[in-house]
Amino acid sequence: MISAKTASSGGLCLGGVTYESRLILGTGKYASPTLMQQALEGSGTQIVTVAVRRVDLSARGRGSLLDFIDPKRYTLLPNTAGCHSAEEAVRTARLAREAGLSSLIKLEVIGDAKMLFPDVEGLLQATRMLVAEGFTVLPYTSDDLVIAKKLRDAGAAAIMPLGAPIGSGLGIQNRCQLEILLQEIREIPVIVDAGVGTASDAAIAMEMGCAAVLLNTGVAGAKNPVQMARAMRLAVEAGRLAFEAGRIPKKLYASASSPTERMIE
Repeated sequence: MISAKTASSGGLCLGGVTYESRLILGTGKYASPTLMQQALEGSGTQIVTVAVRRVDLSARGRGSLLDFIDPKRYTLLPNTAGCHSAEEAVRTARLAREAGLSSLIKLEVIGDAKMLFPDVEGLLQATRMLVAEGFTVLPYTSDDLVIAKKLRDAGAAAIMPLGAPIGSGLGIQNRCQLEILLQEIREIPVIVDAGVGTASDAAIAMEMGCAAVLLNTGVAGAKNPVQMARAMRLAVEAGRLAFEAGRIPKKLYASASSPTERMIE
């Protein structure tokens, strides 16, 4: 069972539940459901996101993707991938809740079919509607501070800016924007969503102070998804530890590691 802890335990708090793992993993693009299961286990994740529009909810118990995800072990995070309007995203979220998946929702409203960039106007509209209906909303958004503040004020449970285009594997492309979000959005978690290609990308996001990392293609598309899932797990854990430890200041000149003065005996 997933253990709920208090926020003071230092985990990722979403919808009143605190998770030890700060890695959220997707379920698409795997060569087989069995491989997906192995990757989920290797990642140590406790939250698994599923595209509602790409899963046959009526096939549960008959070989559906959902049959391969243990609800006692993982929290399901349905997402509205493939939705291109606020209305469509809201309908999809309602369908997920009515099907018994969750009222925790990863909200996507896509504005550009090629780049899969979010339609932030539609995203904000859908966030307001779903929050009013009792959903815990995690919006996939741009790295724009103004939009992030509006989503926060609309009741979003987290802000999930893209690090790079979905599935690109480019890593965090605009560190300045992400740093601004982390400085200005402190009331709710900031979770990097999209663009993470390898373990170092995840570690950088966590070292900067992100609350978590959400990814799919970086693991599912790797030559060895299970190994990459383990690497992502370690990277997220190491990055978080480094952030909490506090790095040394960067300097342009040398600083000796050993004392330069003789010890007085």
